[in-house]
Amino acid sequence: MNSLQDLAAQWRVAVFSTKPYDRSFLERVNGKFHHDLTFFEPRLTAETCGLAAGYAAVCVFVNDRLDRTVLDRLAQNGTKVVVLRCAGFNNVDLLAAERVGIKVVRVPAYSPFAVAEHTVALMLALNRKTHRAYARIREGNFSLDGLLGFDLHGRTVGIIGTGQIGTVVARIMAGFGCHLLGHDLHPNAKCEALGVKYVSFTELLESSDIVTLHCPLTPETHHLLDADAVQRMKPGVMLINTSRGAVIDTKAIIDGLKNGRIGSLGLDVYEEEADYFFENLSNQIITDDVLTRLLTFPNVVVTGHQGFFTREALEAIATTTLQNLKDVQETGWSGNEVANDPTKGPQMH
Repeated sequence: MNSLQDLAAQWRVAVFSTKPYDRSFLERVNGKFHHDLTFFEPRLTAETCGLAAGYAAVCVFVNDRLDRTVLDRLAQNGTKVVVLRCAGFNNVDLLAAERVGIKVVRVPAYSPFAVAEHTVALMLALNRKTHRAYARIREGNFSLDGLLGFDLHGRTVGIIGTGQIGTVVARIMAGFGCHLLGHDLHPNAKCEALGVKYVSFTELLESSDIVTLHCPLTPETHHLLDADAVQRMKPGVMLINTSRGAVIDTKAIIDGLKNGRIGSLGLDVYEEEADYFFENLSNQIITDDVLTRLLTFPNVVVTGHQGFFTREALEAIATTTLQNLKDVQETGWSGNEVANDPTKGPQMH
């Protein structure tokens, strides 16, 4: 009973970090797959991994923690497969998974439109101060002072990471009449056809009015935007991050906001988001001083990792997740398996 095929008759799946919308879409799509799903609200951590004892597979999301300790315990308790219902896999120790014989599969693409459109929504809100105007109007203040924006037409947008999401962002911004710069280890012909000019990282920072991040979190991209990078940016630059929180050094970004180098900031992700995002903490004190500081700036908009959150994306995530389970269960293999060597993972996509 050690092979994945032998486990088919007892294929039980522990689904962690479950919210009502996760359960709704997974249960609806599971009508076609008939997996035995058990839903758990807590995140998967060293403290909660005991809940997965006896389950052949665990299904996890972006803030579940699958380090060496957790993977060791999962393997000891019979888990053979980790099924990510997201594209990123930076929260999984891939070498530890390989060592204990646990396969890792993911959802490499669901709806690039969802994240790209949210990216542009942040740009528009920051530029035209929509968040501030909304609050003013509700208080009866119809003054326009402090709400001045700029035409996107003719501005230069730098796109770091031109995979599927970056390509959709390029297409949208081309429609606004923007000049487009790109930086990626692997230039994308579709982006070049849209008018994207590939340049060095430094040139992109120095030339862009808006910088938007769409790269994965890898050892190479960790704190890609640090204090040195901030100093290379055009004064007053707009910075958008809808990729992974740790791609930017948040403290360096705050310094950039304070000295005016960064004119506005839109974040859908945060480096230490695991204890906060996806939860209702409105009756609690946020003890993260960096996050609290970010929320004090009038030129900062933070959303709670909702870029993926559309009906179409959730449907696609559920379908690919459950298909991955079916493929591994029936054949021991999935086309969406993550290489157990981080150096072979996708770069800048």
